[in-house]
Parts: sequence; structure tokens; C-alpha cells
Amino acid sequence: MSELIRQILKTNENFVKQSLSQGGFDDVSKYPRRHLAVLTCMDTRLLNFLEPAMGLVRGDAKIIKVAGNTAFEDFDSVIGSLMVAVYELHVHEIIVMGHDDCGMLHTTADSLCRHMVEEGIDEKAIDAIRPKLAQWADPVTDVDTSVCDTVRRLRANPYLPKSLTIYGMVIHPHTGEIRVVDDGEDQK
Repeated sequence: MSELIRQILKTNENFVKQSLSQGGFDDVSKYPRRHLAVLTCMDTRLLNFLEPAMGLVRGDAKIIKVAGNTAFEDFDSVIGSLMVAVYELHVHEIIVMGHDDCGMLHTTADSLCRHMVEEGIDEKAIDAIRPKLAQWADPVTDVDTSVCDTVRRLRANPYLPKSLTIYGMVIHPHTGEIRVVDDGEDQK
């Protein structure tokens, strides 16, 4: 077992003991109280930061994290997750939350493919995925534009209902300040 896994398990053991000694946790419904899903980035700076900055606590919202907070018109795991949130878990609003200084601003299909070559990934596999990487990574050159593009694609997605309200926001990863880049008014 790796040292990382040992540390996680030790921390978890202490977490559970402390929780049980304090009476455990209250039951929280799988249905988000605020009927909200947040599509955000996987950036480490947002961990235990984004939710408090938004005033969200455990049980308030579904949080979906993916590099660059991107989603497309076609079906993928992000769209599937949003479909479950909407159709099974009563989500009525979605916030696409980008963040300043996103790593995706500096990530390209070429950079990913170069790193894949360096790690010994088969060139045929790289050639096969390069067009998808270019479609996904290369357009992310400005965080506000990227968030607005994701909002537009979600609104146009044939698998999501037109009754959803979808917003676009950007958070600063050091101050927590949030700015609205799409207030959803064009949907009404």
C-alpha cells in the first residue's frame, strides 16, 4: 500500500472517530436543497473554497468538476451527470463556474500530445485522440469566453430541457470574488 493511501486511511479513521464521538452527521438528502448544479473546474485551489464563496453547504447543490468546466452539445459524462441531476435529482438551475488563471488557458492539444509522447503513449493512440483534444482544449483561450461558450452549448444541448436556467460566473482563485458573465436573462 502506498504512503498516500496509508495517510488517507489514517485521516479517515480519525475523521470517523471524531464524527461518531460527536454524534455523527445529520442525514442529508441526495436531492440538492437549492435545486442547483454547479459545473466547475477541477483546480485544486477551488477545493473547500468555491462552496463557501458561493454560500453553499453540504446538501445544497450538485458539484460537477471537469478541467476547464467545459461541456459540449453531444453526450459525454458531463452531460450525463447533468441529465441525472436534472431528471433524477430535481435540479432546475445550473451555474457554469470558471475561474481566473485556469490551467486550461495554457493547455493545448499539442502540449498534451507532446507530454503523452514523453510518457511513452503509443503514437497511433495519440493520433486517434488528437482531433478530440484539439476540439476540447484549443478553444479555451479566455476564461470569460470559455464560460459563455459552455453556457451556450448547455442551453443548446438537445438532452437538457429548455426550462433550465443556466448562468455563467467566474471566481478568482485567491480572493474568492465572483463575477457574473452570463446572468441568464437571455433565457427568459
